[in-house]
Amino acid sequence: MQAGATVIEALPRVGRLEVDIRVAADVNISAYAARQKVNDFVLHDVSYMMHAGDATLVLSDRVYWRVPVVLSLTSRGDVGEVGTIDVDVETGQMLVTPQMLEEINARAEGLARSPISIATP
Repeated sequence: MQAGATVIEALPRVGRLEVDIRVAADVNISAYAARQKVNDFVLHDVSYMMHAGDATLVLSDRVYWRVPVVLSLTSRGDVGEVGTIDVDVETGQMLVTPQMLEEINARAEGLARSPISIATP
């Protein structure tokens, strides 16, 4: 669980649920800019066989663009998503750790070796 996240322990099995959420952030980085930032990073620092997908807005203790990293092979095209990188909407800082990069590379190797892979939409 991420810091700042609220966990609701007991949800009703049936019935109405209302949740009001208020979040404020200065969006200085667009979804397009976040995707470009991640694309540049993975192409130059991870693998030329990976590229960024479409960003999704994530609300947590901060507001992020979550950008999927997709493996693409010349012989098969897009093979599948191998991880995600979050980009802070205010600062543009990418949240990347060495462990995340190891996991992305391990997933990519697994997908590349599999005889049949299904690309993510």
